[in-house]
Amino acid sequence: MNSHGPTALLVEQIQSESGLLTRIIAAAATVIVGQRQLIERILVSILANGHILVEGVPGLAKTTAVKTLAGLIDARFQRIQFTPDLLPADLVGTLIYNPRDGMFTTRKGPIFANIVLADEVNRAPAKVHSALLEAMEERQVTIGDATYPLDGLFLVMATQNPIEQEGTYPLPEAQLDRFMMKITITYPTWDEERQIIRRSAHVSPLGGFEPIVHSADIMRLRGLVDAIYLDEKIEQYILDIVSATRTPAGAGLEPLGRYIEYGASPRASIYLAVASRALAFIRGRAYVVPQDVKDLATDILRHRIITTYEADVDGISPDRLVDDILATIRVP
Repeated sequence: MNSHGPTALLVEQIQSESGLLTRIIAAAATVIVGQRQLIERILVSILANGHILVEGVPGLAKTTAVKTLAGLIDARFQRIQFTPDLLPADLVGTLIYNPRDGMFTTRKGPIFANIVLADEVNRAPAKVHSALLEAMEERQVTIGDATYPLDGLFLVMATQNPIEQEGTYPLPEAQLDRFMMKITITYPTWDEERQIIRRSAHVSPLGGFEPIVHSADIMRLRGLVDAIYLDEKIEQYILDIVSATRTPAGAGLEPLGRYIEYGASPRASIYLAVASRALAFIRGRAYVVPQDVKDLATDILRHRIITTYEADVDGISPDRLVDDILATIRVP
């Protein structure tokens, strides 16, 4: 990292290349109404090489958003409906025996895509979660005795339905920690829903669109994201925020201590730094500002803070705790 700030060449490159992402967001907005934050966060995850968990009731365009972005990026897209009877082989693939030559051949599963939508991920049993976790964390899949690497562009977007808990398997904290961000999406506004009706209430499907970038472009853009300038004061700000989730008293937030069982892991600090760089890039800057960190903090921390029983009784959510922390920690 350049300790003296971004170079003029880097500033010029980022201003030029970030225009591709502006075009993607604008193109997606012609299909999806009112979900700009979701689209932006998916792009952050792609640029930062992370995964994303989305929680929201059915019908809020989660599938449409990720499928649209996959088309705009020219990426292979697969949707997997997670159910209680799903098997690991349904996800990663299996060995098929051919009696003619007595040989096994490998049939790869839908996980071998660039962008995978794991729909209602909490409905699948533990063995499926284990197979998904290997793909997410190790970027590889094991079928039989062989291990297969996944593509460099590989994103898992998992969804959860917050209103139906019957027949679900809560994701273990270790797996939740592997998701860079957890996004919660809500109903559209009245005006947004009117736009949705006008665009979508047709019997005939809308037409497609041409890709704006390709997988090779994403790899190149990731190199620029790595070069985004992250000042030491911003690093300190990130560490102060994450540290406050573990020891609130050290940040002058003693009352929060009784609400937090466990704080965020070091992975939160890493993800907050990397994602802030990606968001700065999307916004056309060669450097991270505190607002980038603040905008992403809740999405990166909400699923990493384990609250106490007392927090449940008092109705204190992880989001509320992060808000209190951001309001207290000094901004550089």
